[in-house]
Amino acid sequence: MAIPSYEKFLLPVLKLLSDGKVRTKQEIVRTMAKQFQLSEDELAETLPSQTQLTYVNRIGWAITYLKKAELIVSPSRANFKITDEGKKLVENNVSDLTAKDLKQYEPFLKFIKTSHKQNDTDHTIQEETTPLENMINNFELLKKEVCDEILQKILEQSSDFFEQLVVDLVVAMGYGGSIEDAGKATKRTGDEGIDGIIKQDRLGLDNIYLQAKRWQRDNVVSRPEIQKFVGALAGQGARKGIFITTSRFSKDALEYKPRNDTSVILIDGQKLVELMYEYNIGVTTEMKFEIKRLDSDYFDLF
Repeated sequence: MAIPSYEKFLLPVLKLLSDGKVRTKQEIVRTMAKQFQLSEDELAETLPSQTQLTYVNRIGWAITYLKKAELIVSPSRANFKITDEGKKLVENNVSDLTAKDLKQYEPFLKFIKTSHKQNDTDHTIQEETTPLENMINNFELLKKEVCDEILQKILEQSSDFFEQLVVDLVVAMGYGGSIEDAGKATKRTGDEGIDGIIKQDRLGLDNIYLQAKRWQRDNVVSRPEIQKFVGALAGQGARKGIFITTSRFSKDALEYKPRNDTSVILIDGQKLVELMYEYNIGVTTEMKFEIKRLDSDYFDLF
């Protein structure tokens, strides 16, 4: 018997949690393996990348999808508990549960939407899409999940960690010259973040004033905060600044433009984790794919 698809684990996982108890991911995985009577060979089977056991990966995605649909929640890292909505679904005595069924839940529907570059296009593989489109869509889905995990992990860390993270990111983006230069340029404040001056280039021809606020996701950085930052720039005789937050900016903050020649770049939580993903800060490459096409020039040589 082949290892069940992740969809086959959705309802069993939800039923397992229906008693309201908090269970660890390890406990869920172990129970599912026993419930589906996976053989020794199936328990040992790995993904093509050989980085993870196949059944663990599939159960993990079932847990992720249930969490994104808000049928279960994670009260603490790697621990899960059913929600009232999840209990209601189990009590309806459904015989099956698929990713398509989860689309009736707005949080899940929002999760599977593609990025802003592909307005309102479903991440789910569609029959009318090409294999390349399917790969791109699924890549975006995986990226979004990793970015969500990165942001949550940042919020669990200390302010000292956040300070080092921002320095690492700015240097990786080509500013500051080196970690040593950037670190010396920064100064700690009591605002659970950092304020400091960093070199714009390796030669130090110009400086950028940096401010970072490690705020919870539901907090909003308003226009007065940006105006205060612009005032700080003026006090330093600086013309360029980067304002980084783990939360988001209000519409007024985004629309605010200083009347002088001061230039301020705003980076919210989503943009922050996307930059970390792009510049390999806090992430590691699990697998690489190369998409190749026919090289017509080579054949034209003969």
